[in-house]
Amino acid sequence: MELETFMEDVISKNPGQPEFHQAVNEIAINLIPFINKNPQYEKASILERIVEPDRTIVFRVVWEDDEGHPRVNKGYRVQFNNAIGPYKGGLRFHPSVNLGILKFLGFEQIFKNSLTTLAMGGAKGGSNFDPKGKSDREVMRFCQAFMTELSKHIGEDIDVPAGDIGVGAREIGYMYGQYRKLHTEFTGTLTGKGLDYGGSPLRTEATGYGCVYFASEMLNVQDQTLEGKTCLVSGSGNVSIYTVEKLIDEGAKVVTLSDSSGFIYDPDGLDTEKLSFIKDLKEVRRGRISEYAAEFDCEFHDGIKPWKVPCDIAFPCATQNEIDESDASLLVKNGCKVVCEGANMPTTLEGIKVFENADILHAPSKAANAGGVAVSGFEMSQNALGLTWTHEEIDEKLHVIMRRIHEQCIEYGKQNGTIDYFRGANIAGFVKVADVMLAYGIV
Repeated sequence: MELETFMEDVISKNPGQPEFHQAVNEIAINLIPFINKNPQYEKASILERIVEPDRTIVFRVVWEDDEGHPRVNKGYRVQFNNAIGPYKGGLRFHPSVNLGILKFLGFEQIFKNSLTTLAMGGAKGGSNFDPKGKSDREVMRFCQAFMTELSKHIGEDIDVPAGDIGVGAREIGYMYGQYRKLHTEFTGTLTGKGLDYGGSPLRTEATGYGCVYFASEMLNVQDQTLEGKTCLVSGSGNVSIYTVEKLIDEGAKVVTLSDSSGFIYDPDGLDTEKLSFIKDLKEVRRGRISEYAAEFDCEFHDGIKPWKVPCDIAFPCATQNEIDESDASLLVKNGCKVVCEGANMPTTLEGIKVFENADILHAPSKAANAGGVAVSGFEMSQNALGLTWTHEEIDEKLHVIMRRIHEQCIEYGKQNGTIDYFRGANIAGFVKVADVMLAYGIV
């Protein structure tokens, strides 16, 4: 099997989906040499089968705004692969949502969920609906209309959606309420629920905390810790906020956060008081990051990303492809030694190559940001058992999961005395799913 021929086939079958092509290419670079050495996978066409979703569901969502006007959006659910467990993956509500983006996210989710060692397949869904600027009642009506159709395709043993960009506790509550009304049952069909109706402690913090735990494991291999390290964090949403919170706990110095308007640079570093301001700004008032600079008298850089600031570690936590070749070169030039991805696929293929050539320790998102889906898996287990674990119990389990993911990356990624985290994560995530698919035969 050759990479170029394989990718030509993927692109021809999935035209106009560049994010999906990028995600497949990023994984195939590592998998094809591995498959060529393990012909049982090639003989069964495992990779060709994995890149094709089991099913893609596209539907119309009609809802009524506060003026009584009918509004129309598109809804999606891409059920990619359920070889090792029920489909599992978030729902994203954002104007940028399209089929190609959801296929990239769902494809990544297969490997991410496999790495957690939990019984979860890969899926993703959402809508081009934008919750921003909508009233609570408009969001409620949209969520109810969306779930009316989606509910036909999900269930606790079939497909268990969660939140993602634009889908937080409010949206999950509205959708779960509608699911209960339609099915007259109280089951763990959604994760990210409120604690009073089946949610799990630590779910809000899990992706950010897990990302920091993974970075800590990377540093441990180098006989280092996070203590005193200067860190850049991009974004200012859920993942960014709780990445910062855990970095502060570990004694690191976080000097940046960002949003679509630009980034703040605080050379003194964020502390718990400053982070509380950010939480109120972004989670309650939904303001702009520039307000932080005015409040704490630090720099705001309009319209650019934070990667020009010198650092030890970078945590891209904003969005896909936020680090391109020039950004990666800036990070290398300014002393960055570790990149740990909190967002999904935040580095372009050209940026990845820059980090490889500079021997930067670079953790892919499918490994580093798997903490969120891991705790979603814990929520599924708690719902099935009818119990709730404590915050401390969940945090300990999360730490163990991130350590296991790191160990898998080392097992499959260590060669010639160095560690290729992308290779390790891609192969480790693939092998578990591929071996189960072989066991099932041609289905």
